[in-house]
Amino acid sequence: MISRRVLLGSPLLAAVAQPASTVFPLACMTLPYSAFPLDRALTGIKASGYDFVAWGTSHRDAAGVNRPVMPVDAPASQSAALAARCRGLGLEPVMMFSTVNLEAPTALDAHLRRIEQAAAAKIPFLLTFGKTTVGEYPRFVDNLRRMAPAAQQAGVMVLIKQHGGNTATGQACARIVSEVGHASVRICYDAGNVLDYESHDPIQDILTCWRDIRAFNIKDHRDTPKDEDCGPGFGEIDHYKLFSPVMRTGLTIPLTFENIFEPLVPRPSTAEGVDALARRAREYISSVLRGLASRE
Repeated sequence: MISRRVLLGSPLLAAVAQPASTVFPLACMTLPYSAFPLDRALTGIKASGYDFVAWGTSHRDAAGVNRPVMPVDAPASQSAALAARCRGLGLEPVMMFSTVNLEAPTALDAHLRRIEQAAAAKIPFLLTFGKTTVGEYPRFVDNLRRMAPAAQQAGVMVLIKQHGGNTATGQACARIVSEVGHASVRICYDAGNVLDYESHDPIQDILTCWRDIRAFNIKDHRDTPKDEDCGPGFGEIDHYKLFSPVMRTGLTIPLTFENIFEPLVPRPSTAEGVDALARRAREYISSVLRGLASRE
């Protein structure tokens, strides 16, 4: 018979008591390249050292016309074809935008179509949000409840993120996740929006919701000398402190780079300028993660 002392000191119990390290795929969104064609965004993201990509919302084509990355009414075969293009370049798609607010009259049908598109593309995460102003909160929550079973069946997780109103903080989003009560609805944490929208401290806020986080939107923010979102490391958020609560979840949590730009100065006028910022953002966050992992 194994004694309690031996059991408590065994590697087996230690493995059970101590979750495995979190895996953080680094995915650049195509969103920072929205002024350029989608194909140029994809090649630039790959050239900047990324192996993962998150689809943005729209891109300006060669004629200067803004076109959606994936129209809501597009057949699932179209999203599968775009995913194949990404994989052909060595980029694995991990997230796409819903582009429809959760409290919109057409939200449920639109999200069900997005879930089909994500499933066809083998994209695991659908990112969504809303304004949730007065009177819209019940519809927001009800839509999530009604789409969750379809998401589960499709192998897609619906992620809500901080976007002001009743979703201004991670704590508020965790409340919504709890009310929905389904494993296919979780949080994508956006620290920049937490600091920006309500001047909440994301370092304290993340402690209230980290167990529900399944992805991050990487975005920083400055209040001074100008109130402005920016790329990671250019703002006032301490990413060492931000990631500390989620270093040992045993999960794969993608970090999707939504804003990579420098504060105060104009955004690059060339795609090559965006490439340089995408590379810098990746290197900065990689350095943070290496440092945190070295202390595990």
